[in-house]
Amino acid sequence: MSIRNPDQRVGVFVDVQNLYYSARNIYNSRVNFNEILKAAVGERKLIRAMAYVIQADMPEEKTFFDALDKAGFEVKSKELQTFYGGHQKGDWDVGIAMDIVKMMNKLDVVVLCSGDGDFVPLLEFLQMSGQLTETVAFGKSCSGKVKELTDNFIDLDENPKKFLIPLRQRRN
Repeated sequence: MSIRNPDQRVGVFVDVQNLYYSARNIYNSRVNFNEILKAAVGERKLIRAMAYVIQADMPEEKTFFDALDKAGFEVKSKELQTFYGGHQKGDWDVGIAMDIVKMMNKLDVVVLCSGDGDFVPLLEFLQMSGQLTETVAFGKSCSGKVKELTDNFIDLDENPKKFLIPLRQRRN
């Protein structure tokens, strides 16, 4: 666990799909992104908070994206790609990595909110560059290498009630 200094400038980068599917698959719940941001920043200076989302033309997504914005996130979205044969793909891994690399010189701490093992090369690069890193993710679904490489790992599984919103049953 690294020491948190209130003078640290923090950038928070949230892989929304990664946290969303982890919460849904492990806990059958939704993520409380307000609490994620509070835990990621603590008493430090927030420079940027970015949430990366995929637009899937679902009726509730506009409300969700607005809630992220209201919570203090800059929302970056891209459309779900549909390929020949119907296969669909949408991810922000390269976009998140590029934004972090572009901003790292203005930050004391990079907080990656994702347990995706695809971020291992990014974390290795940041570590070689002397950049402090923290990762916020569900430990049960987080890459072991991500946990190993980050300076401070915040395991959302340690206090799931704080970071989750139960799915409400819809009434007709």
